Amino acid sequence: MARIVDNPKLAFRLARAIVSDIALYNQNKVQEGIEKDTLFDVLNDELQEGREHFLARISEDIPDREHMFDRAVVDVMIKQAGRIKSSIW
Repeated sequence: MARIVDNPKLAFRLARAIVSDIALYNQNKVQEGIEKDTLFDVLNDELQEGREHFLARISEDIPDREHMFDRAVVDVMIKQAGRIKSSIW
């Protein structure tokens, strides 16, 4: 069993790694979701699974743990998708 992360910086790094993997293995879905402004619908299952994995791996004592994964989605997936043509930019 994996150890529980109790350091906020390491927890955020884990969130970013999980989101990075989701983006890497679902590049076509990311592109489609950005182009059509349906990213969270298209990747709903993958993001939910990633969030559950993240929350299972970090301590409940970490402040703002519920929002850490969301910030990682913005930092990793959405900012990097800025090169994709979309009406949302």
